[in-house]
Amino acid sequence: MIAAPVDAAALLAPLLASDQYWRGTLAMSALTVTVFAFGGLYQARRHVSFLDELPGLCGHLLAAAGVVALIAGLRHDSVEYVAGMMRGVAVSAALLILGRALTLAVVLFARRRRWVEHNAVVLGSGPVAVELARLMRRYPSYGLRFVGCVDSSARMREGTSLPLVGTFDDLGKIIDLVDCDVLIIAEPDCHEPDLMELLRRPECASRDLWAVARLWGSRSQGRQPDHIGAIPLVHVRHVSLTGPRWALKRASDMVFASVALLLLSPVLALCALATLVDGGRGIFFRQERIGQYGRRFDVIKFRSMRPDNDQESKTNWSIANDRRVGPIGRFMRRTSLDELPQLWNILRGDMTVVGPRPERPYFVEQFSAEHPDYAMRHRVPVGLTGLAQVSGLRGDTPISDRARFDNYYIENWSLWLDVKVLLRTVAEVFRGGGR
Repeated sequence: MIAAPVDAAALLAPLLASDQYWRGTLAMSALTVTVFAFGGLYQARRHVSFLDELPGLCGHLLAAAGVVALIAGLRHDSVEYVAGMMRGVAVSAALLILGRALTLAVVLFARRRRWVEHNAVVLGSGPVAVELARLMRRYPSYGLRFVGCVDSSARMREGTSLPLVGTFDDLGKIIDLVDCDVLIIAEPDCHEPDLMELLRRPECASRDLWAVARLWGSRSQGRQPDHIGAIPLVHVRHVSLTGPRWALKRASDMVFASVALLLLSPVLALCALATLVDGGRGIFFRQERIGQYGRRFDVIKFRSMRPDNDQESKTNWSIANDRRVGPIGRFMRRTSLDELPQLWNILRGDMTVVGPRPERPYFVEQFSAEHPDYAMRHRVPVGLTGLAQVSGLRGDTPISDRARFDNYYIENWSLWLDVKVLLRTVAEVFRGGGR
């Protein structure tokens, strides 16, 4: 909470002495804080060490300074101007490193005095859990207060040296009861699918989640390791688009949909005319679909086929070479032009640009019963295009494969992943790889 403001103050400090290079100083400050945020330098850590953070700080600082120096060199022909600005950048960097050292010292001091600590519940009661509990009690520098373990009923009956505050069935109530902030997974007596289902519940997903890395060499390369008393921990990312992440995605959706509607308006007009010629009146096709958290909405498409009746429209699965699809409709479906009116759904907030494709209520109920992970797709808004679709999973393809790709997208979301899916979607349109 204090690292980012201190970093920003250190980077802006040269402005107190001179405002000659104020544009470069502001650019350097904004870029550095952004690079630090994306580089994970503002994420919570259990083991706090200035020397551990120093290489990452220096590397990200050099990258930001290099970009600023390059831009300054392109804008100003004067070597003296660039050199003067970079002297200010060097002062900012030195102050930032000093400020980060002081910040971490303050954090450690507050933890050791137990002024700042978070209630932690350990999932499991085996030997690793016993050791974690001992370490958290003995070393307050990790900022955690051990309040108990949660495990299966069978292991509770066997007995353990740890205070078991309940079973997995009671976890939601226990979190509220002990005001739990942190969950640590350490050898729970529970099948992994059941554990994942438990941790996806809202009361668990809103907590800071860590897991003991059991497999040798399982630490991700390029990421700073973390631990409690040399027991390696992995910080499990949140798997829902909320807060700033959702604000960023929604803002990009609004910009993309607005620009696309404007630029593609001639294409939309041609598609409307072609649909009118092919099938007569009734250019647009509206159909109820399931969106985020199971909410229902009407998706808008260009009509590409004529179902026999309304019930057939709700319950029949369309496949390749469907007899109900005419030649123009077949072309529009193959190039995904029939999906373009959904840009209006995106502006309304019913959908997002990239996400799991929306499905009809009848099939959502059927697929959710047959495939346990299918319903988890609805943690986020449904999309105009998705990772499953650009990976070849369209039309008559296995639903389990689609669900797996959709959940992978949700749990690994980034703005760049959205860009990659969009680029692959454009390639699919030109290749005619649609349904």
